[in-house]
Amino acid sequence: MPAPKTVQQSTCVMNEIVLPNDTNSLGNMMGGRLLYLMDKCAAISAQRHANQVCVTASVDSVEFQGPIREAEVVIIESQVTRAFTTSMEVELNVWAENPRAQTRRKCNRAYYTFVALDEDGTPTAVPPITPETDEERRRHEQAAKRREVRLVLAGRLDLEDAASIREDMLDALAKTDGD
Repeated sequence: MPAPKTVQQSTCVMNEIVLPNDTNSLGNMMGGRLLYLMDKCAAISAQRHANQVCVTASVDSVEFQGPIREAEVVIIESQVTRAFTTSMEVELNVWAENPRAQTRRKCNRAYYTFVALDEDGTPTAVPPITPETDEERRRHEQAAKRREVRLVLAGRLDLEDAASIREDMLDALAKTDGD
């Protein structure tokens, strides 16, 4: 098993100005262009963590919270939140910065899953994550729950075997019984 790594060791921050060819007819950055940049940023985080070539396995929970306009700077920050056997969850947060107004607003968040591959293209073990802060520990715990949801939705895990999903559902039901 590879030696554990910290979340900070996988952090990647990318900046790119939004040019006219990146935008739609409303002058907003096209979603596909943003997803492309996010995938690159997430891949850097995954590869920094695994020290291997990593490929995108899934993209989920993409939230487009607001447009990024032409001439703004898109800032993408990614980090590995949790490592499993051969896969890693990477959280991405995206901001739009208006350099003239000197403002910044959050525009997007997503979770990508990457798998590390060896020289033969076979999935290979990745180092575990050692969360160092309370926030990193919270994200680490939530990543396991998101993974269960992904596996259930993909048909790779039966709902009855998804312990944390069942636990969350029972907690929610208990809260509604008390109302």
